[in-house]
Amino acid sequence: MQTIQNTKEKLVLRIEANEPLANAIRRSVSEIPTLAIDEVEIYKNDSALYDEILANRFGLIPLKTEKSMTAKTKIDFKLSKKGPCTVYSEDLKGPAEVIYKKIPLTLLRENHKLELMATARLGKGTEHAKHVPGLCYYHHLLEVKSSPQIDKIIEKSKGLIKPEKKGSKWLCDLNEAEIKQIEDIDKNALSDSNELLFIIESYGNMPAKDILAEAVKALEKNLNDFEKGVK
Repeated sequence: MQTIQNTKEKLVLRIEANEPLANAIRRSVSEIPTLAIDEVEIYKNDSALYDEILANRFGLIPLKTEKSMTAKTKIDFKLSKKGPCTVYSEDLKGPAEVIYKKIPLTLLRENHKLELMATARLGKGTEHAKHVPGLCYYHHLLEVKSSPQIDKIIEKSKGLIKPEKKGSKWLCDLNEAEIKQIEDIDKNALSDSNELLFIIESYGNMPAKDILAEAVKALEKNLNDFEKGVK
């Protein structure tokens, strides 16, 4: 396994793995408990948005998930704004960190008010998409037959890895436009390699590497539960 990129926002791994394993890890991301607004009590809403739409928008605001949080964690936020103004995510006041401060939520005209209380709890993406901590996906590195025309395309490509020449073939990561160009030259030049690029992009609730670690833990737990169930 090779780490291509490792930041809080994005983790890119180059691995030799089969698709069933990669897909199992990808699906396990929805099993990670993350903090999200679960309940909104609106006292005053003069905005153009219905209460239900506002509550849904608040639920999608990424909140920082601390490792110390448990199923009993309950965090209350308050919001009180008077127009004219744009109401942003940073206007939520409470003990948990709002990751992105300038998410616009609604507009208030002059003398219009928005007053509410919101409660955040831990939950899983299997219960609601607002608890999914990020995107997880993968694709094969490509093996491409070398030729003078194809080599020019590959040498100019800007994939997640630098193209590698192995004998009469390239091992590389290409975008759809580059793949189409090569297929127009030789439709049989491309094939999947046995290596994958595995990518996690965090929504900010937790670092991308922690998403991977927690997804693996969730998968391991599910496998252990399954093993116990069949004994």
